[in-house]
Formats: sequence, C-alpha cells, structure tokens
Amino acid sequence: MSWLDDIDDDESDFDESSIRVRPNPKANRPRTKRRPAHADAQIARVLGVDRGRYTVLVDEDGPTEHTVSATRARELRKQPIVTGDRARVVGDVTGDEGTLGRIVGIEERTSLLRRSADDTDQVERVIVANADQMLVVVAAADPEPRPRLVDRYLIAALDAGIRPLLVVTKTDLADPAAFLGHFEGLDDLEVFTSGHGDMPVERIGERLVGHSTVFVGHSGVGKSTLVNALVPDAARATGHVNEVTGRGRHTSSSTVSLRYVGSDGKGWVIDTPGVRSFGLGHVDPANILKAFTDLAAIAEECPRGCTHLPDAPDCAIVEAVTEGRLGERGAARLDSLQRLLATFA
Repeated sequence: MSWLDDIDDDESDFDESSIRVRPNPKANRPRTKRRPAHADAQIARVLGVDRGRYTVLVDEDGPTEHTVSATRARELRKQPIVTGDRARVVGDVTGDEGTLGRIVGIEERTSLLRRSADDTDQVERVIVANADQMLVVVAAADPEPRPRLVDRYLIAALDAGIRPLLVVTKTDLADPAAFLGHFEGLDDLEVFTSGHGDMPVERIGERLVGHSTVFVGHSGVGKSTLVNALVPDAARATGHVNEVTGRGRHTSSSTVSLRYVGSDGKGWVIDTPGVRSFGLGHVDPANILKAFTDLAAIAEECPRGCTHLPDAPDCAIVEAVTEGRLGERGAARLDSLQRLLATFA
C-alpha cells in the first residue's frame, strides 16, 4: 500500500482568491501591425520645419486656409518630412495658439530634390519635395561665379525631373557672357540677368505662377535679396561677402515655402540655405543625357558603356558633331553635356 493512496477527501482545495496580480500594461491587448486609417485626416502643405515642429497649411486656397503647428506620428520617425510635402494631418487642426496637430502620413511625391555630403556618399539628404522648377542664383562677381557648382545644381535638377532656370545677379559688376557660354547647349534653360537697380522681378514672377520653385545658390549671391523682392513680406535675412575670403555668409538657416502672389496668379517660392558644395552620390548619370533630347537619340548608336566624354572611343555623338550633322550649336551642346558628365564622374 502506497502513501499516495492515503488521500483525505475532506481536504479543501487551495484558495487563491486573495492573490492579486499586477496587470502588464503591454499585454493588455494583443500586438497588431494594423494602424488607424485616419479617414478624417486633412491634406496640408508642409511650409517649414523647425526643431521637430512642422508648420503646415491646411485648406490651401480654400475659404478656411490657415497654418497649423504639427508634430510627426511615431510610425513616421524614420521617414523624412520636408518642405513641400503633402502631409496627412489629424488632431487639433484649428491652428489656435497652443494647439498641435499630428502628421500621420505623406502623400506620394511628384519629385524629390536631394544632395549628398560628397560624391562618394550614398546617404542622401532630402532638400525639398514636389518642386517642379529650380531657380539657380549665381553672381557675375563678388563672389566669382562657380560653373562647376552650377553644373551640380543642374544635374540634381535634371535627375529629379525638375525644370532648371538660371538667374545671374550683380551684372553691373562684371559681364556674364563668358560664364553663360558654358550653358548654351542645355535644352530650355531660361536665363535672367539682374544688376543694381535692374532686377527682373516681373519677368521672374511670371515663371513662378502655377509652379513650386526651389531657389538655390552659393552664399552671398543675392538669393535672399531676390526672394524678398518677389515676396515682400518674406523678411529673409541678407548678408554680405567677406572681402578677404570672397565667401558669402550664410543668412538663411532653414528651408521655407513662401507664397508668391503676382498679377497673373500665385506660386510657391521655396528658399533654401546657401551651400558651398553639392554632392551627387545619389544621381543616375542616365538622367543627365535625357536633358539633351537630340543627343540622347544619337547616343543609342554608341557602344555599350560609352561615357560620351572626349576620349570615348567610337562615340556616336562626338562623330555626329565632328561631321557637322548637329548644326552650328552641336558643338556647344556636346560641350555642355560633357561638362556635366565630367563633373559627375
């Protein structure tokens, strides 16, 4: 007989009713990857970013248009939100003082202007979203124009599918003809010149209507002065050029969208801080050739892997220019293409 058989049927079960277990707040609900649909979210334009706070424009061009301060949702912490984005905003979107909305999503972008720290850096820095034009501002003198930097701006614009425009300021100090000769071959590159007392505000303004135009340029070239002339209430800080180094002082510290209002309509001016370098580590060289439509068609006859540079063997474009098949401007167009490709290389 075993002690196991010695069971007291009258022994009551253990009473655990008095035991209290602290609930685990993380286990109250099963984890899920489903996120709220936010069907009530409003679409707003991101006007600027400042230390984790986003200024957005709700009901753009509508009867209740107003700005709202917003933060980003946790699930968007790894996604860059930049000026020009079309954001989905929920929460308090009244815009009243002390209120804060929340960005829960970004609409599909039509374009994305990017740069890298240098040409070997594959990590891209997003500058602006949804721009369809780039206005490159360069001075004829003080500081001296930098064709290679302008080349880089143009490459970034062409890679992003953005139409480039060029403004040369301070033409009263120097003749920009030699500088502009470098860009004669580019398709549809409209050029404006500006001097002391002769700023083409109306002509440039006509090109801004109906467009979102990002302004870029080296520090000290007069970009902020031009922005203030186009948008009188912009109040963008202006600086001067150091007489010793010849370099301009950074005056714009952030990227911001400003509304242009002209006699023919409205547009958006996106002012960016001045930069002294513009890395192209993210650019696809094939997009550069696309800007030269006639040369791109001839390039289909080139050998595989052709660089289209002067030393490229059997380059169909070089042969076409040498034989005079591209007319008087053929050489200038090829030179512009090769400058851009060489800069990227």
